[in-house]
Amino acid sequence: MTVLIRNVNTSISMSLTVLKLVGFWAPEGMAERKKIMYYCYSCFSFMFLLGTYLIIQIVDLFMIWGNLPLMTGTAFVLFTNLAQTVKIVNILAKREKIQKIIYDADDVLRKEDTEEGIKIVKRCNRETMILQVLYLSLTLITTTGWATSAEKGQLPLRAWYPYNTSKSPAFELTYLHQVGAINIAACLNVGKDTLVSALIAQCRCRLQLLGLSLKTLCKDMKMSKKLVYTQDQEAVAAERLRKCVAQHQAALQTAVDLQACFSIPTFLQFFISLIIICVTAFQLVSQTGNLVRLMSMGTYLLNMMFQVFIYCYQGHHLSEESADVAVSAYECPWYACSVRLRRDILVIMTRTRRLARITAGGFTTLSLASFMSIIKASYSLFTLLQQVNEEN
Repeated sequence: MTVLIRNVNTSISMSLTVLKLVGFWAPEGMAERKKIMYYCYSCFSFMFLLGTYLIIQIVDLFMIWGNLPLMTGTAFVLFTNLAQTVKIVNILAKREKIQKIIYDADDVLRKEDTEEGIKIVKRCNRETMILQVLYLSLTLITTTGWATSAEKGQLPLRAWYPYNTSKSPAFELTYLHQVGAINIAACLNVGKDTLVSALIAQCRCRLQLLGLSLKTLCKDMKMSKKLVYTQDQEAVAAERLRKCVAQHQAALQTAVDLQACFSIPTFLQFFISLIIICVTAFQLVSQTGNLVRLMSMGTYLLNMMFQVFIYCYQGHHLSEESADVAVSAYECPWYACSVRLRRDILVIMTRTRRLARITAGGFTTLSLASFMSIIKASYSLFTLLQQVNEEN
């Protein structure tokens, strides 16, 4: 059994491997006994990475209730962990549906054998890897900054513990737990977010391959002197068009499946990210004297914005690629085809007017406009927090 989960998309391969190692993506073909052991490991992993933090930070939030600067200092990590918990539960609950989406996309993209098609697949892989590396880099810079910015005798992050953390060895052990758990959980969070964005990117890639198939519908066919195709050529083109229709329906169904699997968790992520961006900005303007802490909070703010951006970026371009299918169909030499084939091409062009979209809980479509709306709403909430703090 290999550690690395193989996929035509490197980003998806890395994301699934991280989920597997941490305990949230059980390998296939495991014996019953090993599966039970793996699930026990999953429970331990969840408590070590997130469960313990959720408990101690919720208790700490109640203990400091009313002190706005301290509350925001606890809330930004607490809400991050809450969002991550929701995404983990969603992946575990919808494992089979997500697995089917992954297998279908991997099968389609691996079978692509044209030179231009392979370039499209590689371009998709390169784009998702760049986004994943950028996201991971911001995350590691942030967590490293938190770990190294703690004042002497203090923990990197606020939390309540049922024991005295100022004495040795309790302080050292708690410090190691915070740093270790935060770094692993942060990498896990990157894996889950980039998994969703990469699956949307693969759906985009399938629409691009469909556009290529429509453009080259009549490849290797020579027109007669009257600029028309023979009956045999028409039959070949009609068969290719039939495959294009099936390809289009499969890509649209994938978008529907992605919507069913990730729409609600994405909405909750957007809502929580709005709050996190706000409280992080509030913490950022409150930082004085600790340059490393200031820089790490700045990268965390960028990190949270980038987290929302990768969803909106992929969703925005998915809709655009869906609309471009009609343009690709028009670019084929339809004028040399029979009336019947022209009519079939026109049907496809009409069908593509209904765009493939991913929404966040049915409230807003994933788009760059949605991203800007979230940033504006966060800024408005940040301004309100500042006013309340000044009044107090």
